[in-house]
Amino acid sequence: MSALRDRAAYEAEEGQRLAPWAVPSAASRGRVYPEDEHPLRTAFQRDRERIVHSRAFRRLEYKTQVFVHHEGDHYRNRLTHTLEGAQIARTIARALRLNEDLAEAVALAHDLGHPPFGHAGERALARLLKADGGFDHNRQTLRVVDLLEDRYPDFRGLNLSHETREGILKHGASFEHPVRLPDRSGKTPLEAQVADRADEIAYTNHDLDDGLRSGLLALAALDAVPLWGDLRRRVSTRIGDAPEPVLRAQTIVALINHLVSDLVESTAARLDAAQPRDVDAVRAAADRFVCFSPGLEAGLRELKEFLYKNLYYHPAVVATTNDAERVLEELWGVLRAEPARLPAQVRAHFDEDGTARAIADYVAGMTDRFALAEHRRLVHAPD
Repeated sequence: MSALRDRAAYEAEEGQRLAPWAVPSAASRGRVYPEDEHPLRTAFQRDRERIVHSRAFRRLEYKTQVFVHHEGDHYRNRLTHTLEGAQIARTIARALRLNEDLAEAVALAHDLGHPPFGHAGERALARLLKADGGFDHNRQTLRVVDLLEDRYPDFRGLNLSHETREGILKHGASFEHPVRLPDRSGKTPLEAQVADRADEIAYTNHDLDDGLRSGLLALAALDAVPLWGDLRRRVSTRIGDAPEPVLRAQTIVALINHLVSDLVESTAARLDAAQPRDVDAVRAAADRFVCFSPGLEAGLRELKEFLYKNLYYHPAVVATTNDAERVLEELWGVLRAEPARLPAQVRAHFDEDGTARAIADYVAGMTDRFALAEHRRLVHAPD
């Protein structure tokens, strides 16, 4: 037996390991621009590594999840959220005999187009670009991987596989995209559905953790939400008189395990009942296969409603997000009125991408701290 495992060996192994409804790497629909296959890596492994090595991925470290980076070192940022979601996606994909590399690639890429200041930044850009096609971070992520990364001599973007791009484009605004869009007439493959749900599991749990850590969420109020309260009481019984941070952490662990286990078991039951013959049958299905059980879906919805009411719309968070929207609106106003103040590489794309869209690409790519620094320099600089 050879010590070398090349791409052909990985693809042969997938043929033995993956379920019929998974996406084998060898069956990828290819890339926008044809490339020779890599001798050691499958198509989706190659996608994953291109994403991780991108500038947009590195910038996620200084983009807001809920708390702006200067509010504390222990709160999640957009990068740590992405890594937690990707880890959960791999676990789910492995349990369902899906292509882990594809699920991970989609999960790692899904927030590359998020602007600074989280959803506050997205709201601001959507308003500012209303007359120019709008703004949506999923569609912007596709612009990042198709157009804005500049690492290759023969094409713009990362030239990812069709399946990874398909998983990125969950929905989106109507602004034009000069690269051929993935076909979205049917359901996405199961790996993309897994990445979507893994994202939900990740942000729900770490937002709970960060909200409790910050003191903005009251534990007594959260205990009244059945999904959380029941698990916390079970954990407390199991571990006894533990310090509050340990009890909180172990309840988060229990909640993640509960959500992942339910999702895997519920999805497996749907797949066993339907027995889709291949990924095309998944695309043609009337409903998504990757779903929680009805009872847990209702419990999770109640928990997320608690988060919206008590964390995302907490006065302290709202004050921060209002400031963030104002910063982006004022920064946009200066750049739109005085485009000569933009870097030359941004202005170079005016003719091809349109002035508004090129400025949006630049602003959306900013980290929180760079946006704040540019706001100070361009909006509040002394005359």
